[in-house]
Amino acid sequence: MLAVYGTANGCLTEYQPLAEPLIPEDAVWLDLVAPTAEEEGAVEKALGIDIPTREELAEIEASSRLYQEDGAHFMTANLIRRGDNDQPESSPVTFIIKDNTLITIRYHHPQAFPVYVKRAMKPQVTAMTGWGIFISLLEAVVDRAADHLERVGQIVDQTSLKVFTTGRVMGKSPKRQQRRRGVSLETLIENIGEEGDFTSKMRESLVSIGRVVAFMQAIMDQVRQSKEMKENKARVKILQRDIVSLTDHASFLNGKISFLLDAVLGMISIEQNGIIKIFSVAAVVFLPPTLVASIYGMNFAHMPEIPWIYGYPMALGVMLLSAILPFLYFKVKGWL
Repeated sequence: MLAVYGTANGCLTEYQPLAEPLIPEDAVWLDLVAPTAEEEGAVEKALGIDIPTREELAEIEASSRLYQEDGAHFMTANLIRRGDNDQPESSPVTFIIKDNTLITIRYHHPQAFPVYVKRAMKPQVTAMTGWGIFISLLEAVVDRAADHLERVGQIVDQTSLKVFTTGRVMGKSPKRQQRRRGVSLETLIENIGEEGDFTSKMRESLVSIGRVVAFMQAIMDQVRQSKEMKENKARVKILQRDIVSLTDHASFLNGKISFLLDAVLGMISIEQNGIIKIFSVAAVVFLPPTLVASIYGMNFAHMPEIPWIYGYPMALGVMLLSAILPFLYFKVKGWL
């Protein structure tokens, strides 16, 4: 799909799609979404550039993501979106600036794009040129990243409360509380893992956007410093600071998520050790009675206690006493 945007009265306007791709001369933004060969050909013919393929967009080396060719500047960054199943999807988006016209190439739908388009349909105080739209798009992307990281931070805080709060309920014993909480530890691990994966992808996206902004700043330093370009450079500097702060915050969240994951795994180990301890104590408690029963269960012809009238009660008493004494010993030691 090819969406063509122009400007009117300080607002962004979208040209109505035609049966055949046609690029108006006053277009300031060409948005290619999973473009067809005809759409790519129309853009290449109108601007005199080669549109990179989807495989070229996915290359990770910097020389393939940030370069100049045919008088155009090519910049690629990974952008994040939540999929239909609420799973994070990371995909490259290429931004091309040619003669103050912006071309975007993407194969997924980051929420920042429709959010910006809806906002830009109203009168803007910033310049509605290719450079101005490019910077505004990146600002919208960074704003969405900040919202996502804020949401992750809230989820991490809630998870931290679940992990480190006993959550005692009236009428329930502490041991029952621990068993009730242990049921959800597996769910907590899944939630922590999902947010950790999302935060890692978000940090990777912010790093790639930061490289694009640094490359863009270097380009602006070489362009004639008009009033509009000076304003754009000031916006880029603010954008760069925001990206650095968000990248640091994403790193902080990653560290906190790793800590929570280790804590939950530690709690699972503690509960497993508690279960093993119960079986170990039971084995030790029942071992002496088993030994007594084994002794008097031997089929020798001459055993003094067998004909004795009190032999059976005595054997039961010894078995009971041999079970009680280890239990009391464990109680005194605080092992139960």
